[in-house]
Amino acid sequence: MREKSFEPDNDMKEFFLQNREDFEKRLLSEAVNVRDKIEEIKLIGNINLIENAHKLALYVVEQKEQEVVDFAKQEGIAWAKNQLTLAFKLEWVQTIRRTMWYFLSKFDEEKEKGYNGDQFYEMEYKINSLIDEFFKGFFIHYSKYKDELIESQRELVDNLSVPIIPISSSVSILPLIGTIDPYRATIIEEKVLVEVGKMRVGTLIMDLSGIAEMDIEATQHFLKLLDGLSMMGCRAVVTGLRPEVVTSIQEVDMDFSKKVEARGTLQKALENYFRQDISEQTGNITDLV
Repeated sequence: MREKSFEPDNDMKEFFLQNREDFEKRLLSEAVNVRDKIEEIKLIGNINLIENAHKLALYVVEQKEQEVVDFAKQEGIAWAKNQLTLAFKLEWVQTIRRTMWYFLSKFDEEKEKGYNGDQFYEMEYKINSLIDEFFKGFFIHYSKYKDELIESQRELVDNLSVPIIPISSSVSILPLIGTIDPYRATIIEEKVLVEVGKMRVGTLIMDLSGIAEMDIEATQHFLKLLDGLSMMGCRAVVTGLRPEVVTSIQEVDMDFSKKVEARGTLQKALENYFRQDISEQTGNITDLV
């Protein structure tokens, strides 16, 4: 295979530095949709598109591959973090590519480099490869950051979906609100059983007064949760059941009311618990006397 002869040229770098203003003007004339967003992007994400365009162009003409890779990562994360539009970035980098080739042709004319066919194709390969490398790195790190953000938000939502609140050493409350779909029902089932075991919960009061809807599949998960709690020796108390939720549960298990202790409201369940607790404490004192 023939060895490539095109190498970074200091004259080329100097040419781009000397024509910095013209490079900028050409960029702005080419980037029709982005130019009106430059100040907005700078304000939102502290990203200077003009400065970054010069930086990328110099990295490319100097063939600084590692700097291009690092810069792509930095830019990808910055755009993802600030939720900036990908279409703008796509147009901007393509504009940088076109503007670079315009000035490379001017450089060839002015410096009379006289690149032959092989040298030109080698230059084209190296220049475009680095710009493509920037593109690839940018989108990889943009997507990776977005995926990690979505996953962290999902974990946060999952944890918030199972807010077990201890009110004594053995009694805890699980207030549930919103719609319980199959995904959330699965999370609740898994996390509640783990937390009950970890916290050694003897009685779990589950308040469903904030539940607006529970479909059949979610109901099946809920019933499995009750069975799991029973197997772990945890007493389950359900409060605040709405008529529509009761109907959904009865469609799956007609004997539900015989299997679980229910109270009309969370307040009634707590009042009952505190009465039992006081009674137990009084009984212990009497026994001692």
